[in-house]
Amino acid sequence: MFIDEAEIHVAGGDGGDGCVSFRRERFVPRGGPDGGNGGDGGSVFIVAEEGLDTLLDFRGRHHWRAERGRRGQGKNMHGRRGRDLYIKVPPGTLIYDRDTGVLLKDLVEPGVPVCVAAGGRGGAGNKAFATSTHQAPREFQKGQPGQERTLRLELKLIADVGLVGLPNAGKSTLLSRLSRARPKIADYPFTTLEPQLGIVEMPGYRRFVMADIPGLIEGAHEGRGLGDTFLRHIERTRVLIHLVDICPPQGSPAEHYHVVRRELAKYSSALAVKSELVVANKIDLTHASEALAVFSAAIGQNVVPISAVTGTGLQAMLEQVWKMVESARSKPVQPDGEGSGEIV
Repeated sequence: MFIDEAEIHVAGGDGGDGCVSFRRERFVPRGGPDGGNGGDGGSVFIVAEEGLDTLLDFRGRHHWRAERGRRGQGKNMHGRRGRDLYIKVPPGTLIYDRDTGVLLKDLVEPGVPVCVAAGGRGGAGNKAFATSTHQAPREFQKGQPGQERTLRLELKLIADVGLVGLPNAGKSTLLSRLSRARPKIADYPFTTLEPQLGIVEMPGYRRFVMADIPGLIEGAHEGRGLGDTFLRHIERTRVLIHLVDICPPQGSPAEHYHVVRRELAKYSSALAVKSELVVANKIDLTHASEALAVFSAAIGQNVVPISAVTGTGLQAMLEQVWKMVESARSKPVQPDGEGSGEIV
């Protein structure tokens, strides 16, 4: 199941209390205070890990708390520090403070932990209060509570290539043909209800990640159809493959092309200027060649003809896509917001 939004409550561990103790041993008169300090509470970190592509783990678990610090003990024994808690999320996860709506961190880079809830500081034992004029202190400090906050997690998938187009343009068929992904394929609109990822393997140990999102219709940016719910998942793709049905049952390929282009531009100006390869699907149908020439002239661009069912033109298309991906990979994926490695 694909889950791309979650709300969780995180809490750092409380600090351990300090100890009040005095040394009591035979032949050691007036041993003095020996109460140890409490240990600091553990902190909560969120880290992006490769191989994850959903926030499903947070669907049934909403509270995450790090271990509290242990209390201090006599004989100058300090309490153990609480263990830190590391929460693993997919790369591309955005961390928002639910109460303020502020973007705290955009986890684009895998393996970089971000502290979202600091542990409380441990309290001092009575040994720490001993002075030359106060040699038998009974004071101690309680551990400080750990930081707590409610976070909203939002996932934006990171892929090299994104498939866009109207429903039934053949995006799911193309993804299943080029990768091991097995999206649902049927002869009715909106068979794809959630983003699908697939790894495309090419000769020469070349590979890239392709993402398919549900089909767009006119007015998607206003919530029509499946709306813009999943458009954020192609904001971070490096290249767009705009798949068009060259022989649609209604309308013309040029009309369908411009509908999708308008929706992308209305949703995000960044999507409108992203590198795009226009691909005409179902070239194996009757009169497709004539329709291809008309379509290419109507939009004023070169169009790559393919058939996702028969495999015609797929290798030539992949070579063009690979050149575009290589060029785009020289530019790193930019995070949505600035943030330090530790959130306060």
